[in-house]
Amino acid sequence: MKPEDFREVLVSPGRRHFLVASSLLVSFSLLASSRVFAVTSTTEAGTFTTTTPSLPGSLKTEPNLDAWIKIDAQGQITVFTGKAELGTGIRTAMMQIAAEQLNVAPHGLVLITADTARTPNEGYTAGSHSIADSGTAIFNAAAQIRSLLVQAAATQFGTDPQALTVKDGTITAPDGRHVSYGEVVGSVNLHQAASVVSALNDPKTFSVIGQSMPRVDIPGKVTGGPSYVQDLRLPGMLHGRVVRPSSVGATLATLDIHPIEQMPGVIKVLRDGNYLAVVADDEWRAILAMRALANAATWNLGPPLADQATIHQQLMDSPIQEIPVVDQHRPGAPAVKTLQARYTKPYLTHGSIGPSCALAQLTNEQLTVWTHTQGVYPLRAGLAELLSMPLQNIRCVHVEGSGCYGHNGADDVAADAALIARAVPGHPIRVQWMREQEHMGEPLGPAMITDIVASLDAAGKIVDWRFQVWSNTHNFRIANAGRFIPASLLSSPFKPAPPQPIPMPEGDGQRNSVPLYTIPNMQVQYHFLPTMPIRVSAMRSLGAYHNVFSIESFIDELALAAETDPVAFRLAHLDDPRARDVIELAAKKFGWQSGARLAQGRGVGFAFAQYKNLMAYFAIAMEVSVEPKTGDVQIERVVAACDCGQLVNPDGARNQVEGGIIQASSWALYEQTHWNAQNITSFDWSTYPILRFSSVPKSVEVHMIDRPGMPFLGVGEASQGPTPAAIANAIANATGRRLRDTPLAGAPLKVAGS
Repeated sequence: MKPEDFREVLVSPGRRHFLVASSLLVSFSLLASSRVFAVTSTTEAGTFTTTTPSLPGSLKTEPNLDAWIKIDAQGQITVFTGKAELGTGIRTAMMQIAAEQLNVAPHGLVLITADTARTPNEGYTAGSHSIADSGTAIFNAAAQIRSLLVQAAATQFGTDPQALTVKDGTITAPDGRHVSYGEVVGSVNLHQAASVVSALNDPKTFSVIGQSMPRVDIPGKVTGGPSYVQDLRLPGMLHGRVVRPSSVGATLATLDIHPIEQMPGVIKVLRDGNYLAVVADDEWRAILAMRALANAATWNLGPPLADQATIHQQLMDSPIQEIPVVDQHRPGAPAVKTLQARYTKPYLTHGSIGPSCALAQLTNEQLTVWTHTQGVYPLRAGLAELLSMPLQNIRCVHVEGSGCYGHNGADDVAADAALIARAVPGHPIRVQWMREQEHMGEPLGPAMITDIVASLDAAGKIVDWRFQVWSNTHNFRIANAGRFIPASLLSSPFKPAPPQPIPMPEGDGQRNSVPLYTIPNMQVQYHFLPTMPIRVSAMRSLGAYHNVFSIESFIDELALAAETDPVAFRLAHLDDPRARDVIELAAKKFGWQSGARLAQGRGVGFAFAQYKNLMAYFAIAMEVSVEPKTGDVQIERVVAACDCGQLVNPDGARNQVEGGIIQASSWALYEQTHWNAQNITSFDWSTYPILRFSSVPKSVEVHMIDRPGMPFLGVGEASQGPTPAAIANAIANATGRRLRDTPLAGAPLKVAGS
């Protein structure tokens, strides 16, 4: 596949509140009478410092209008975003956002995503920030550019700008005179800083935003067309393959590379300390050489891994950095009943369908890397350190990968490709991992433990809530070269930067650890574990998956103790009207009936959360059936409701909710990483089971609540936490057994002798 075939040419709300991090640095200098304020904020997308914190979305960090939108003399409109398409459909939504405020058709726009040579630096595409931050920036930049063009046309016509109309990129005066964007843009300076206030089109007039538009990334994917970096082919391309140590921490003992160098098609064998790789003129020849190289190497075993059987206790016994999250004490009625429970989550594998892949080419001291990383700018910085190259000599271009939703092997394989390209300059080098390398080498989603103690008063209301969470970092992304797998294997290895927690309100392990419910006395404590028994990093929704599972499972336990219907119990503790709306809608559409009993082995469950207590609201009702002989769980029916603010592409948002339900169901029912003393042992699809087609919910119904004119709220991870809780609550309703440790299906539910 040629690179031009991967051009992100897409045929194609007002301001979001600035509450995105608790790490806030404000400084100013007095020069004459002016003040310059610098604000530093940290989210999952990264740490950014800006002197324009009042600007909407990512305009805070890149205020120039032409960084987001360019228009040429022919009227061609190009839109730029620093966010990457990861299968969430943001390419389509971004075009709708720009088109709506520019008053043009989305199919006439060109979109460029995540390219260090062309797009703004928006850090990582993570944490459901794409539409909320980048979409908001484009939304406002487009409106301001439209206003500038209209003002220029008004000056040309000698008329009031308010009298002009804009349609399909043409500005028309009342007397019929008209000028296109391309004809007037030459008299407008788009290289200027954005204003705090934008002349946004009235949501009542929207004709593109709020309409379901077919996703532009889908046709190639469903027809087998070139869609992913795994499909990319460049002229003169060579194939690289890597050999990893035989066990975690192993060091190379002996190796004779001469026989491998003589194999057909082999161009180079690389050895640098414990780092081994081959380059060949053909992919199959590269694989054969890789296998021969692996067989020729002998290794000294590294230290043993932690015992999987006792891993949760080992985590709780490891060194802890204490982080208070909430310590709230208000008057309340006396407690009459107290409950306590502990919940655990295992390590999880990303399990991307396509093993990680990257291409790199070094020519005339300029390195280009085609990568499915979630952060082209952080990757570029890490590669610059790894290769001792100037930043400006490295370009990272995002090309969608087959599977992601977290920190998988994309960055590590990009480092492999860059190292090999440096050793074999002039040729594009394609490196793809094998399946076992993907499952054994990628960072895992961290194991977690939560402990909850809560009390009820005589009226059945929660009066006291104490929540503790133990977790390693969920953010071991590329803060320096030492975090690349290859960097630790070199003869002069790099040391990884120590893990750091993401501060609230975003959080990482403590994300969504604060329930949205109204509770007078609340204490939440994050026991951050800096030492990692196994390499971990970000997986979709970070700690929200397990924290919401724990909270919403325990809410059901409290409702049972209060002899109250679970839905009514939630509503009795919620003041937020939007939270109440999604709960009431999901319950109504599901046909929820208080106290209803289903046939034996069948049950219903409910759960709710607002992602990060900042983004989309989500409620889910579920019916399941349980087979006692096998412990199998079949999800019979799902009804969900979601409020993500102003809807851009309703069908695209619904896709994300549905996909999140499927993925979270797989995690909750089946998934768990396994290992022995030396290695990850769940290295393929037979040893790491995921949800099969036969186990997909029989019915999934998602109802989206549109809020025209309201800020965009990220929706991509809204369903991850409530889904496992709804499953566990439905299982408890069906069987009378409360399961607090995922995965839930199989042995935990199998009834002896049945």
